[in-house]
Amino acid sequence: MDDDKKRSFFIRLRSSVIVTVLAAAALWCGELVLFLAVAAVSLIGLFEMLQALGLRKTGLEIAAFMSAVLYLEAVWLNWDKWLFFAIFLGFMLIMGTYVFTWPKYTAEQAAQTVFAVLYIPVMLSFIYKTEVLTEGNIACTALTLLAAWCSDVGAYCMGMLFGKTKLTPLLSPKKTVEGAIGAVVFAAGVGALYGLIFANALSLFEKPWLSVMILFACGSILAQIGDLIASAIKRNRGIKDYGTLIPGHGGIMDRFDSVIVTAPTIYYLILLLMK
Repeated sequence: MDDDKKRSFFIRLRSSVIVTVLAAAALWCGELVLFLAVAAVSLIGLFEMLQALGLRKTGLEIAAFMSAVLYLEAVWLNWDKWLFFAIFLGFMLIMGTYVFTWPKYTAEQAAQTVFAVLYIPVMLSFIYKTEVLTEGNIACTALTLLAAWCSDVGAYCMGMLFGKTKLTPLLSPKKTVEGAIGAVVFAAGVGALYGLIFANALSLFEKPWLSVMILFACGSILAQIGDLIASAIKRNRGIKDYGTLIPGHGGIMDRFDSVIVTAPTIYYLILLLMK
């Protein structure tokens, strides 16, 4: 490994450690801090996505942030029965901006704005919703981040060691079938071990090791799809990274792309598997 690659690797590693420590601190500090962290990541991610879509400094951007804040406020207040209504109001804010300023924006731009709000703030909010669902059980709330990031580590390591068959050669040439399979196996193994070690804290499951293994395996599959979704958008927009906030990684979206779709997956699987 040459000096530039070593330097890049250690910058990326340092950033990963810092992000992990901050995430652990947010989980440890409880509901308010976790909600604020999720909200911050959601809004920064939304900013990056709107920038990638060419919607910065537009009326649609203002409508998008108003919609996101409205939804996140409903999440914080635990208005579960009104969450869809909050999404509906956000949708109408965006579409109202579209029609009352017509023909300033295209239908495609309005649709992209709706997508950005649903894709980032709404889906990431399930990290906090998992905290509420499990009544502040840190061991459970951490499952979303662990499943996604174990999948990332597994895919990277297994792909480097055994990767030969390209998974999506046009979209992401470095990803391999072997890496994808290895990610699921690695994540499932870590999940089973996590379930055994923290069995007492995960007593909401009948068999913690088996339940967490299933959660991590499914989470890994969705995490990899989430990674590819974010990559596809970047390719379509002709950009390398969503931002520069996290050295060695890019923006928030570059680091949390796999977490976005893993969050609702883990939430609903916990609902399905808990006693």
